[in-house]
Amino acid sequence: MKTNEMVSRHNMEELYASIRGILATARKKAYSAVNFAMVESYWQIGQQIVENEQRGETRADYGKGVLKELAVRLTAEFGKGFDESNLRYMRLFYRCFPICDTLRHELTWSHYRKLISVENKQARLWYMNEAGHTVLCRPQRAYLLYEVAYQ
Repeated sequence: MKTNEMVSRHNMEELYASIRGILATARKKAYSAVNFAMVESYWQIGQQIVENEQRGETRADYGKGVLKELAVRLTAEFGKGFDESNLRYMRLFYRCFPICDTLRHELTWSHYRKLISVENKQARLWYMNEAGHTVLCRPQRAYLLYEVAYQ
């Protein structure tokens, strides 16, 4: 190979690596943004359900079948993920994390579903912040949340 061809090949590899890095970063950012938008929407759904059920009262009236009807209608329009069980999780999510601004962008809906199972509020917040604040790879974050589930 001639010197010019080697330099050109080297430049091509550098250019490719640089562009590949830009695209990989963009995909990661897009995934994170979409993921958090869904987490936020589940929080908002939970808020709407709680506020509708309670209608200004201290305690909710659960005998109205609201979740069942919502599940049927939302599933018909938006597909799976909105069954009665998941709507109950969304309601509980809102109750466990009543301030939306405190949610961690790094955590997924699966993470929050695990965190909801922690009954102690302080422990739940500690695990949330630890899982979100600490730079953990996926297996480490999964292990931390596994600990949460079986504490």
